[in-house]
Amino acid sequence: MALRSALGLRSAAAQLGLRSVPARAAGVRTRVRAMASVEEAAAKAAAHLADTEPPTIFDKIIDKTIPANIIYEDDEALAFRDIGPQAPVHFLVIPKKRSGLTRLSKATEEHKALLGHLLYVAQLVAMKENLGEGFRVCINDGPNGCQSVYHLHLHVMGGRQLTWPPG
Repeated sequence: MALRSALGLRSAAAQLGLRSVPARAAGVRTRVRAMASVEEAAAKAAAHLADTEPPTIFDKIIDKTIPANIIYEDDEALAFRDIGPQAPVHFLVIPKKRSGLTRLSKATEEHKALLGHLLYVAQLVAMKENLGEGFRVCINDGPNGCQSVYHLHLHVMGGRQLTWPPG
């Protein structure tokens, strides 16, 4: 989960009255589904705040008030390792300024150059991370896409054979 523990998904889920169901010998699927429900509910709760929320955790990483394992930085973008990696190599690429780009579906003509730059940075860092055999770039968009931080971000994952479909 991309920074989800740091983002307080558990507290968001708790505010919504959701919690994980304990695993039983025959009920492992129940726990997995309950965990997915918590994640979905937290994403929906975050969506309501997308355009009005105060600085996100990513804004705090950019201004260095929250530490992160930063692996690339330029004037427009920042890349750092995901704290809950889903592959041997898993990092995020974010724009340094939100500029209304809280989710990909809100991109406008003015964002075209920045979006291209973010993809360029993703491949540049992927190559530095020895992912020449391939990698996946994923953007979660909105509540149904399970976006939990409303600051556009690209997940870049690799270092093993990835499967399809992802989930």
